[in-house]
Amino acid sequence: MNQMLQDPQIETSQTTQPPVPVDPPEIEHPRFAKPQRVAFVQACWHRDVVEEARIAFMREAEARHLTHVDVFEVPGSFEIPLHAQVLAKTRRYTAIVAAGLVVDGGIYRHEFVADTVIKALMDVQLRTEVPVFSAVLTPQQFHETEVHYDFFRKHFAIKGVEVAAACAETLHGLERLRGQVAAGIVG
Repeated sequence: MNQMLQDPQIETSQTTQPPVPVDPPEIEHPRFAKPQRVAFVQACWHRDVVEEARIAFMREAEARHLTHVDVFEVPGSFEIPLHAQVLAKTRRYTAIVAAGLVVDGGIYRHEFVADTVIKALMDVQLRTEVPVFSAVLTPQQFHETEVHYDFFRKHFAIKGVEVAAACAETLHGLERLRGQVAAGIVG
């Protein structure tokens, strides 16, 4: 075997070009056995922040083969659960995603609203067996400054991707589970 020894300083000086960035490999997400239809219910309170979740959700949902998404707008987060329930009862949707921003206005009301919305969304999900996903966020600190708006726009974009992933993975899991139940594998 022929081995050459090199001086580490010489080797370092020979590699002066920065490494070429490599695009991450594109992930091929699993396809659904049946088409899925998703309802995205978005609160309009602080729309410019909340819509970042919708935009990111739509992009990630398409990559995960969720191509039938209907968008609904409601005035605020408090109105989301009723819309989610009505949509779930239509049996037209295999999942419902909720997005909203509940801010601390300096009184206790925001905690009541946030808690009520989350509990009501869980109730809709359990009552109808249509999965409901929440990107309804309640920041501990939110001030109407450009710095906070920028921060939460980025945060909502991240949450949009996360909720799309959770939605697709849950729908795949339910598809498998329902197939197993129909086949008598799971009782």
